[in-house]
Parts: sequence; structure tokens; C-alpha cells
Amino acid sequence: MHIHFIIHEAYEAPGAYLLWANARKYEVSFTKIYEGQLPPGNANDIDLLIVMGGPQSPHTLKTAKEEIHLIRQCINANKAVVGACLGAQLIGETLGAPYDHSPQKEIGVLPIELTNAGIKSDMIGHFGAVLDVGHWHYDMPGLTGHCKILAKSKGCPRQIIEYTPLVYGFQCHMEFTPEVLALLIANSNEDVIHNPDTDFTDMNDKLFTFCDKLIAAYAGNKN
Repeated sequence: MHIHFIIHEAYEAPGAYLLWANARKYEVSFTKIYEGQLPPGNANDIDLLIVMGGPQSPHTLKTAKEEIHLIRQCINANKAVVGACLGAQLIGETLGAPYDHSPQKEIGVLPIELTNAGIKSDMIGHFGAVLDVGHWHYDMPGLTGHCKILAKSKGCPRQIIEYTPLVYGFQCHMEFTPEVLALLIANSNEDVIHNPDTDFTDMNDKLFTFCDKLIAAYAGNKN
């Protein structure tokens, strides 16, 4: 399996997503937008595209056009796609669903609540009805006419969205590790106190299981 990451800022690192890919010994590659790189022109060699977050919005991101082009290619070719935060918003934009401002800003470790669709979902039902996850957002992804909202939070009604059985948007940050969160805080103007002993193990393990299920779904669809 070939996992390709689009990373907008060095401090918005792939964290647990990369730990998962490396543990499974998958081939990984990166587009580092913060170094002036552009996404691949085609999705031929990609099995799973993971688009990370960033301080930009889809309308201020200079490489939005190129990223949306690649996301669209992946979706049209029945590749697996996951977006985190800004990445989730870019998926919505690709599918004609503009991003929106979240009702509340959420920063820190806060609970999400699975919707009925989420609880019944084979992909994230193992998260449980309520799960503490990372948050660092001001906006949220748009909704298409056929997507399913799988999870919400007190401050944001669109935390996890299933756009198709192979395409998912996570407004929340289940990829956070202590190291990634420390990087984010060090590069932020937000007044956030970081506890380096914060245990993200349960959240990360649940994300690993989701990623395994997504790869299995992609492989089954491919065959």
C-alpha cells in the first residue's frame, strides 16, 4: 500500500497517521506544502491520500487548486481519502460543499459524541458513544447531499463525516501525539497549557483500527 501525505505546516505533523503507516510497513511519501512543494499531478500510485490540517482556510490556501485536483482524482479513481481539519474542509470543497465557520472555537482535548449513524458505522463504531480527542479548529467541513455525519461535539456539529465509504473528513485531531501537540502549541499564539504526560494511546489506537478498516475496504473494492 502506498500512503501519500499532504502536509501544510511542519508543526501540523501527521503524528499517529504516520506511526500507523510505518508500523504496517506501508510505502509512504509526502508533499510538504510549507517547503514549496506541489501535490502529484495524478493519483496513479496512491492507495490512500491523507490531507493534513493547517492554519489556512480552503480560500486562503495557495495550493488549494492543486490539492483539490488530486483529491478529485483520488475520489474518481476509488482511492481511499482522509482529511484532517483543513484536509476535511478541502474534501468538502472538492465535492461542491463549501466549508463553514464552526459555531465555537475548540482547542484542547474535548469529547466527541457519535451520532446514530456513527454508532452503527462499521468504520468508527468501535470509538464508543463518547471519545476524548484532540481539537484545534475554527472552521468545519461542508456537507454534501449524500454524506453522513458520524460524530459531533458540543461546539461543532460536524466532527467526523463519511462522504463515501472510502472518503472521510475528521475535523478533530485523532492524530495528536504529545510531540505533535507540543509542536503545535510552540507555533501558536493561543494561550494553551500543554501537559506532556497527556495520554493519547486510546485515541490513537482507535484511529489505527479505523485506518486498518479503511485499507481493508479499499482493498476489497479494488478486487
